[in-house]
This record gives sequence, structure tokens and C-alpha cells, in this order.
Amino acid sequence: MKRSILETLRSFMAEAVAYAALMAGYAFLVLHFLSGWLLQLFRQERVAYAAVSLGLIVAQGFLLERITALILLLLRKPKARP
Repeated sequence: MKRSILETLRSFMAEAVAYAALMAGYAFLVLHFLSGWLLQLFRQERVAYAAVSLGLIVAQGFLLERITALILLLLRKPKARP
């Protein structure tokens, strides 16, 4: 395989592993700290629950993408310049 393909594949795998670990941590934190409040909100005010849920989904996507990009930036080796 070409070197660039291997580098791309390695970067993809590193991002997938980092993102999976962050997703597991995020899911644990939300379930641990917000599950009772979200259940109460779901039972009493469905419109607010829908808005909060969508907000959590958007925030999760944005924050986890930023954190993953930062981790990959830190893990990348600086290229040697000729």
C-alpha cells in the first residue's frame, strides 16, 4: 500500500478509537448525572425534553469532534522538513 494510504488509515483508526472512548465517557456521564432529571422532564414536559435532548445531541457532536481533533493534533508527529 502507498504510504499516504497507510497514514490515512492510521489516522482514521486513531480517531475512531478516541471518539469511541469519548462517546462511552459522555454516555456514562449523561446517564449518571442527568438520567433522573431527563426522565422527570420527559414525564412532565415533553416539548422541553425534546429541546433539551436535541441540545445535548448537538453539544455532544460539537464538543466531541473538537476534543477528538485536538487529541489527533497532539498525537501527530511533526513532519521532518528537508
